[in-house]
Amino acid sequence: MDTFILIGITGIGLGALYFLVASGLSLIYGLMGVLNFAHGSFLSVGAFVGYWIATQLGPETSMVDFILAMIVGGLAAGLFALAMEQLLITRLYDRHIDQALVTVGVALVVGAVLGGWFGNDLIMFPTPLWFLTAINVGGAMIPADRLVYIATALLLLFGNWVLLKYTRIGLIIRAGVENRNMVNALGINVRRAFSTVFFLGGFAAGVGGVLVSVYSNGVSPLIAGSYLIYGFIVVVIGGMGSVPGSFLAAMLIGVIRQFANYYVTGLGDFVVVILLAGVLLIRPQGLLGKVRA
Repeated sequence: MDTFILIGITGIGLGALYFLVASGLSLIYGLMGVLNFAHGSFLSVGAFVGYWIATQLGPETSMVDFILAMIVGGLAAGLFALAMEQLLITRLYDRHIDQALVTVGVALVVGAVLGGWFGNDLIMFPTPLWFLTAINVGGAMIPADRLVYIATALLLLFGNWVLLKYTRIGLIIRAGVENRNMVNALGINVRRAFSTVFFLGGFAAGVGGVLVSVYSNGVSPLIAGSYLIYGFIVVVIGGMGSVPGSFLAAMLIGVIRQFANYYVTGLGDFVVVILLAGVLLIRPQGLLGKVRA
């Protein structure tokens, strides 16, 4: 029973990381229709800025220092995403092939720059000593960092829900997605609202990049690639533009992958692909996605 609990909570923690990556994709790709293959760069920027902040705060990283590094990393990634949107994407709305080519180019440039500065080998990310402890849950010793991943994902989910449902900027974003021309005709700056979406997507990715670095035992420009692939899978399974759907899909994928790998090493990726294919065949709009005309 303790093994079942350990694998389950570890899978939920992994799913939380997938959600942190996918939530930004869900906002940018699902709501705005922008094919952003540079999303992994947001993870890398956030991870390396967070790493730099953590190393500057002293030889021993406290929980407060780590949270500060995570927030600053998220802000740096959000500002980078905003700059990319302002300089490049604003000229490419409704030009999906050009979006894909440009964002792939941005991803290659950022990866090369970070690799040249820091190298591609894993660099140990300073973490609080509490992360190295374990917590007894139902007889299973759960690594403490898993609880941080889950708590961060839940906070981000709640924040996204409140923003989109109960704030003016969220109302503008949802209205702009449905009918951009009508909102512009009312004198509302939809472009500014969409820039906010890019910043929020980058912020979520930057926070995720810091936590992914902790989970991967180090920060490197190469770790973003595999998580970006799973981010897209989560968005497709959860439903385009549905942040709750992305959360549900991320939890499902994380748990299924962990259990599959426990019984047969390497089976997890195959099972996730089968799950993706099944959702596309049975419910193409995703678990909580809406059918668009």
